[in-house]
Amino acid sequence: QVQLVESGGGLVQAGGSLRLSCTASGSIFTFNVMGWYRQVPGNERELVATITSRGSTNYADFAKGRFTISRGSAKNTVYLQMNSLKPEDTAVYYCQLVSRGPYWGQGTQVTVSS
Repeated sequence: QVQLVESGGGLVQAGGSLRLSCTASGSIFTFNVMGWYRQVPGNERELVATITSRGSTNYADFAKGRFTISRGSAKNTVYLQMNSLKPEDTAVYYCQLVSRGPYWGQGTQVTVSS
């Protein structure tokens, strides 16, 4: 059984920064993909960024240049550093692990005030 625990969301002013963390536990394949998605009520969940266990990354266009995804040294933790935040970044951010899965975290709210 795989569990994902997220942290780091909150309220920030436009132009500010937040760092999200997600730690996975359980039976996880050595090669896997972890990522962040976000969802606004009434909209579909959308990709923010992903990173493979080998370090290859992929970003949504809106995230390029502002967000950075990375892995912890233990490889079962993924971070999302978000800089230059905008009000339109307000959403619930979900961590995902693809390892036989996919598996999802419970979500963490990010609110950016103007």
